[in-house]
Amino acid sequence: MSIDSWVNETLYAEWGQRFKVRRELARVQSAFQDIAIFETYTHGRVMLLDGVVQITEADEFVYQEMIAHVPVLAHGNAATVLIIGAGDGGVLRRVLQHSAVRRAVMVEIDGEVIRLCKTFMSAIAGDAWHDPRAEVIVGDGIDYVRRAPNASFDVIIVDSTDPIGVGEVLFTDEFYSNAARILTADGVIVNQCGVPAMQADELRDTSARRAQFFAHVGAYVAAVPTYVGGYMTLGFACKAPDFDQVPVETLRARAQATGLLGTTHYWTPEIHAGAFHLPPYIAKHLPR
Repeated sequence: MSIDSWVNETLYAEWGQRFKVRRELARVQSAFQDIAIFETYTHGRVMLLDGVVQITEADEFVYQEMIAHVPVLAHGNAATVLIIGAGDGGVLRRVLQHSAVRRAVMVEIDGEVIRLCKTFMSAIAGDAWHDPRAEVIVGDGIDYVRRAPNASFDVIIVDSTDPIGVGEVLFTDEFYSNAARILTADGVIVNQCGVPAMQADELRDTSARRAQFFAHVGAYVAAVPTYVGGYMTLGFACKAPDFDQVPVETLRARAQATGLLGTTHYWTPEIHAGAFHLPPYIAKHLPR
């Protein structure tokens, strides 16, 4: 790629964003998808999968902190965490910041994503790959969940692409049925549900599917600048109530106990509690 060229995201046909590129670092067609990593003037290094922005060094902390810290802290006593996807290692890193977590299993289907992120975006995962509590598996998350023992995880975090291509199977009835089976009685599953201004059907359909297997279904929001279209929704489903009603002071005490308080760039106890108060245009897509 020539210096000062532009890369256009291809998520939507009629609307999008583009990045002025300093240099291309990697372009690989894996067995599953096209992977591109390039260096920009404004957002540091950026990774696209099949032409869609997955992560940028400039704002990765927003998404990573909210998809990881919210379920672990709201649960309050999570010892075992399953991460599906998240090949850049950022979610794994945040999960392992919680001292109570004694086992974090990460299952990423595309080993090339892990390899390229270790090579070109290593700061995102930091030392997480070498933490003795981490078990990193290159494999099929659907198959892993299908085979996992009953009640073997407290938290499941699904950091996938949108429900197209390689990520589509992570939004099925079979997946959510097995997720409910392998979660503990007070367990919770969280996954990205798109930007409702442009992808309302993703939040609506995913929430309806989860409601078949979980008593409590909802969503919370995070403002990620490079996920264009406004708020990103993170859908949750759990068996026990009150996941979305943990008091600010309780969250503060839990974060303090694990050494997290004061180390984040987006998550705070107040942001956590407020993220569940949805604007009506988003809330209307959730089960009543």
